[in-house]
Amino acid sequence: MYYSEELIEEIRSRNDIVDVVSGYVKLKKKGNTYFGLCPFHNEKSPSFSVNGQRQIFHCFGCGEGGNVYSFLMKYENFTFPEAVRFLAERAGMELPVVEASREEKQKNQLKASLYDVNKEAALYFFRMLKSEKGRAGYEYLINRGLTDDTIVKFGLGYALNYKDDLYRYLRQKGFEDAVLKESGLFTYTERGVYDKFFNRVMFPIMDINSKVIGFGGRVMGQGEPKYLNSPETILFDKSRNLYGMNYARTSRKQSFLICEGYMDVIALHQAGFHHAVASLGTAFTSRQCLLMKRYTEQVYLTYDSDGAGIKAALRAIPMLKEAGLKTKIVNMKPYKDPDEFIKNMGAEAYEQRIEEARNSFLFELDQKREQANLDDPEGKAEFYTDVARKLLEFEDELERNVYIEAVSREYDIPKESLEKSIRKQSYTYTGWEEKRPKEQTPEKKKAAKDNGILQAQKILLTWILEEPYLLERISSFIDENDFLEPVYNKVATLLFDQIRKQEINPAKIMDYFESEEEHREVSALFHEPLREEMSQMEKEKALNETVIKIKKHSLEEKSRKAADIKELQDIIREQQKLSSLHISL
Repeated sequence: MYYSEELIEEIRSRNDIVDVVSGYVKLKKKGNTYFGLCPFHNEKSPSFSVNGQRQIFHCFGCGEGGNVYSFLMKYENFTFPEAVRFLAERAGMELPVVEASREEKQKNQLKASLYDVNKEAALYFFRMLKSEKGRAGYEYLINRGLTDDTIVKFGLGYALNYKDDLYRYLRQKGFEDAVLKESGLFTYTERGVYDKFFNRVMFPIMDINSKVIGFGGRVMGQGEPKYLNSPETILFDKSRNLYGMNYARTSRKQSFLICEGYMDVIALHQAGFHHAVASLGTAFTSRQCLLMKRYTEQVYLTYDSDGAGIKAALRAIPMLKEAGLKTKIVNMKPYKDPDEFIKNMGAEAYEQRIEEARNSFLFELDQKREQANLDDPEGKAEFYTDVARKLLEFEDELERNVYIEAVSREYDIPKESLEKSIRKQSYTYTGWEEKRPKEQTPEKKKAAKDNGILQAQKILLTWILEEPYLLERISSFIDENDFLEPVYNKVATLLFDQIRKQEINPAKIMDYFESEEEHREVSALFHEPLREEMSQMEKEKALNETVIKIKKHSLEEKSRKAADIKELQDIIREQQKLSSLHISL
C-alpha cells in the first residue's frame, strides 16, 4: 500500500514518540531526553532513550533505534503500512483510499485467499471429526478427556485416511491450484496432488486475531512423524506465533503458562487455565518471547518433566530473560506433563504447583547440582565454582547480593566463601585475558583504520546536527559526497538538504531507511555523545582534524578510481591543500 511522503510525515508529526512509547515503556525524563528499560532486551539499568525534540529512540544497550514507525514495527510486529494505519487511527486521521501496486494487490489477494482456504479446511476437518468416518479421531479426543465444548472452542478436527480427500473437496469449492499450492496443505508431484495431512487428529493454529493460519496433526495409530505441522507460508511463521495465544492474550491472568504441546494447552484451558500457550513444533524463539512481552511480565515454564523437557526449559530461560520476562519453572513430577498431571491430580493441585514454581536461576543451579558428584571433593569444588561463575550473570550488585544470600542458604555454601569465589571468578573473567596485548595483523590494522574513518564521519554528522551553522563553515572543504559509507552518505545528503532549507527533522530522515540494521545505525548516529566540556580552541582543533581525516580518505578512494592523468593531478592538488586547511569557529 502506497502513502505519500507528505501524509506519512503528517501522521508521524501528530504522534509524539514520547506519548506513543510511554504506552509501552515507563519513561523518566532526564534533561531533554526520556529514559526507561528497553523493551527489546533484558536490562536492569535504563539505557533506552527517547528524544522528544528529534522524535527518535535509541537503546545504548542493544542498539535498537528509529522513529515512531520503527518502534511500532519492532514492538508490535507491524508491517510499515500497518504502523501507518495504527498511528493514523490514533491521531483521528482518516486515510485516503490509495491505489495499491500490482505486486501489493497480488500479495493481499493471495493472503485473503489463503485465509479462506484455511478456514474452509478447518471447517471440513471439524465436520469429518463429527462424522462416522471420523469416529476414530473423535473417540481419541474423548478418551483424552476433552469435552465437546473444548473440541468446538479449539476447532479440533480429523483428516480422513485418504490421500487426496481435502484436495478434491477444496477444488470442488472453487479454489485454484495456484492458491492451494501456497497453502502448505498439499504435496504436488508428477503423479498427482496429495494431502499433507491424512489419518490425523487436526489442530487448527490461529493467530492472535483467531484467524486460521496453519495446522498441526497427530497421527492415529502407528506412523511418523507423530505430530506434523504445516510448513511456513506467507500467513504462517512458526517463530512469531504461539498456539493458544488468541485466547491467552485476553485472559484476566497477569502471566502465561508455556507448554510443549497442543494437548497440554487444551487440557489447561479446559481446566480453567486460559493463559496457557505452546510453541509450534519448533524450538522456542526470541520472537515468541517478544510476543508474550507485549502482554505480560511473568511466565511459567510447564514443560515435560523428562530429560528433553528439562533441556528445552534450559534453552528457553536465557531467551525469556533477554526479553525481560520473569520466569519460573512448574514442577510436574511425578507426572510427565500438564495434561497427565491434571487428569490425576486436578486443577487445584496444579494451581498449587504454580504457586510453588521454582525461580529459573535456582532451577538452572538445581540441574548443575544433579550433574555434579558432590560426594567427591573435586566434584563439589567444581560445582561451587560453577555457582560463583553463574552468579556473575547479575550485573546489578544489589540483585547479585540477594541471590548470594539465597544460594548460600539453599545449597549450604558459606556466604563468605561464595563471595570470595565470585571475586576470583570476576577477576579471571575480566582480567589478564582481556588486558593481554594482541598482535595487530595487517587485516586488523586495516579494520581499525576503517573504523576510525567511520567514527569520524559519524562524529561530524552528529556535530552538524547539534550545530547546523557548521555546515556553512565546512562546505567549501567537504560535502556529502565525501561521506563514502552508504548509510552515512544518505544521511549527509538528507541532513544537509534539510539544513539548507532550515527544516531539520531527524525523524523524517529515518523514513528513508528500510532495514532494522539501518535504523539502528542511523539512530545511533543521532545519539552519538559529544564532548561538551571542550574549550573553543579544542573544539576548533577537533573539527579541523575530523574534516581532514574524512577528506583525506575520500581523496584516497578517488585516486584509486581516477580515469586519467588530469583527474589524478587534480586529486593530488586537493591532497596538498589539506596541509594548510583551517576552519575557524
